Amino acid sequence: MELEFEERKGEVAETEPLTMENLEEGALGFDEPRRGQLREGIIMQQREDGLVVDIGTKRDGIVPVADLAYLTNAADFKIGQTIPVIVVQPRNNDGNVELSISQAKQQEDWLKAEQMKNDETVCEATVLESNRGGLTVEFGRLRGFVPMSQLIGFGRIRQASERYRRLGALVGKKMLLKVIEVNRGRRRLILSQQAAAKEWRTERRRQLLEELEPEQVRSGRLSQITNFGLFVNLGGLDGLVHVSELSWGRIENPADVYRVGQRVKVKVLSIDRERQRIALSIKALIPDPWETAEERYAVGQLAEGKVSQMADFGIFVELEPGVEGLLHNSELLAPEQREELTIGTEVLVKVIRIEPDRRRIGLSARQVRREEWEQWYAEAAVRAAAKEQAQQKMAETADTEDLDEEDDFLTEGEGLTKGEGLAKGESLTKGEETEDVEEVTSDIADVTENSPEDIVEDIVEEGAEDSTEA
Repeated sequence: MELEFEERKGEVAETEPLTMENLEEGALGFDEPRRGQLREGIIMQQREDGLVVDIGTKRDGIVPVADLAYLTNAADFKIGQTIPVIVVQPRNNDGNVELSISQAKQQEDWLKAEQMKNDETVCEATVLESNRGGLTVEFGRLRGFVPMSQLIGFGRIRQASERYRRLGALVGKKMLLKVIEVNRGRRRLILSQQAAAKEWRTERRRQLLEELEPEQVRSGRLSQITNFGLFVNLGGLDGLVHVSELSWGRIENPADVYRVGQRVKVKVLSIDRERQRIALSIKALIPDPWETAEERYAVGQLAEGKVSQMADFGIFVELEPGVEGLLHNSELLAPEQREELTIGTEVLVKVIRIEPDRRRIGLSARQVRREEWEQWYAEAAVRAAAKEQAQQKMAETADTEDLDEEDDFLTEGEGLTKGEGLAKGESLTKGEETEDVEEVTSDIADVTENSPEDIVEDIVEEGAEDSTEA
């Protein structure tokens, strides 16, 4: 019995002839499997040749042992367990439906990759191998590719050999990635570390704005130094430490004290979530020196300080960071002394008044006795000479250490001369010796300056750049 046509939605559509077997399957509610179809099945039996799986058809579904060999958890399957399978052959030589669990898992990974691309989510993947174009990473049971152009920090490396070295150093490590292209037909799965870092920074900014509260203490990295303060990256978002919040003392130029990339602890002063602005302070973590000034200074005490500011009515002298006293014009040795003093000049003064509640200390140079001046001047000269001698000794020690390191590097063994150590038994001319030393030294510098851990730091640096631009 054969049917040539069937009626669908008021139209007559031509179909393939149906056999009696197919009619029986349809009558019993069976759904004929199709090659490549993803279905769910229930494990009915475990045999030596594989698993018997019920997928709702009249014929048994079989997952061969060869397919199970691709799975790491094949021994964990149990009778009655529901599993995804792919139809490999609707009818094999034994008349059964050949199924594959490994292909179904891959199919699930493709679907997961497509979903992650649509949702723009970030995943973590392990680097399996490297090549000249980039990195191959593990994505479930699939292999994805991260082009070098999508890796952080590689655009600044000009030497090809160094790029390949750093690529190789990443094998076996985990990294955050974002799916940017999925093509199942061409089995093409492309991921990006740069896109993941950008997504991570965006999400991190949002989280930081929610988490941050005034009075919190945070650690961050300096991303930018300006004449009005420091920008500190807190892990995705920058906050500003105004120059007035750097120290209790005077800091005219923050670049003289801090450097980009330096880690600092800061205290959160205020947060403007709408404008994404964060006010920070470094000096808030340091005790106010005026609170204990009376413990260190007393009326009649001699004190040494540096001229910090010139005013018409007198000279401000910094006794310690954050504590300044006023040397009034009337307390100078003579009017001519004002012409001799400049910013940074060290001066000996006597404390004549203390008002810690008003943050004021009165100073006098006129009341310093002659013998006190002479003793201070002599001691200052001795300290200056000792300081100069120590600096000279440190410079000489550094030069000696440099020479020793060079000799050790060239000798490579006891009792060998510089030429013998470098040549290792061969005679080299002076030009050859210099060339070899420069080449090896250059290689060592490359390894030292571009360690694999620098890649992690690049994420933070680029995040700091982006947040500064924002």
